[in-house]
Amino acid sequence: MKKIAVVTTSRADYSHLYWPLKHLHAHPDVDLKLIVMASHLSPEFGSTIREIEADGLPIAAQLECLLSSDTDIGMAKSIGLGVLALADTLGVMRPDVLLLIADRYEMLAPAAVALALRIPIAHIEGGELSEGAIDDAVRNALTKMSHIHFTSTYAARDRVIGMGEEPWRVHRAGAPSLDHLRKSSLPSLEELEEKLGLDLRRPTTVVAYHPVTLLSDTVAEADALFGALAQLDEQIVFCYPNADAGSRSLVQRAEKFLSSRENAKLFVNLPAVQYWGLLQHARLFVGNSSSGIMESASFALPTVNVGLRQKGRERPRNVIDVDADESAILAGIQKGLSGSFAQSLQSMENPYGDGNAAERIVEVLTSLPSRDKLLMKHAETVS
Repeated sequence: MKKIAVVTTSRADYSHLYWPLKHLHAHPDVDLKLIVMASHLSPEFGSTIREIEADGLPIAAQLECLLSSDTDIGMAKSIGLGVLALADTLGVMRPDVLLLIADRYEMLAPAAVALALRIPIAHIEGGELSEGAIDDAVRNALTKMSHIHFTSTYAARDRVIGMGEEPWRVHRAGAPSLDHLRKSSLPSLEELEEKLGLDLRRPTTVVAYHPVTLLSDTVAEADALFGALAQLDEQIVFCYPNADAGSRSLVQRAEKFLSSRENAKLFVNLPAVQYWGLLQHARLFVGNSSSGIMESASFALPTVNVGLRQKGRERPRNVIDVDADESAILAGIQKGLSGSFAQSLQSMENPYGDGNAAERIVEVLTSLPSRDKLLMKHAETVS
């Protein structure tokens, strides 16, 4: 049996990890050790560990490490708490490989601990860019600390190899979040309306907006966003921001916005299939979330990407980039809602994958070479 540990810290990464976890759990040669941390255990962010339990996935460890804070100091201390908790857990568990995903700052903790304990690391979604957030530096750090890489796009694979990683270690798997479209049963319109308490026959805009963690004022761009949204007549669905410095301020702004109009609603947590169903029936996506780039493309959903956070990330054709300026955001919204733009997206493909990432990831993880070969990395010369 190959002992594979997987860390999940939030609703966002769990929705990406769901199908790899399902496949690993079902594999006869895998002893899955799921470690649940951070905002999953926080009532403020919906106690999403209950969703994992409801999905029937066995949880090997629950680690409290997220401070109830809204500052960068709180973020930094949460990393330290994560290291302390994981040192004991991974020190006893000693998995054959540790699987991490994406670019959240909390993932620095398991990577640092695994490095000290000589546990090989596999990393999903390296090689991408988001130059307006600390996520970019975190993602690159995780790439260099990891021994096996699963990228979402071919360009991302090239970028990881360009960082000196040996090509045999780098696999283009696609984004595993897209597996929901092939493998999950999305709710019908009627089921979704009942679950969400919304009339989705009305034109609906989904807003997913997070703090811009490289700015000294992480919510400096929010004034322009809410100013533009105030002039939008459509029904608006807000998704809760990430647990970053400034998230509480954004929640308060959203709640104030809600109090001034009837056709808007804020959700602390949406299960993956409900979120995908919402994207399927929405008319527009607005915000600075990677979901507006990676996942909205599967529905050819017009997306207005606001500000700095996703700067540099590979764009599908449905994305309209705008500055964090009220007039620019309104112009982007007008373009996204135009019939000509929607028509231009017909037959578009999502460059982030085809919905079969989980199989590719599990196939590689279950056929890895020896620990010694994994740990001994050779720096490739980049021409």
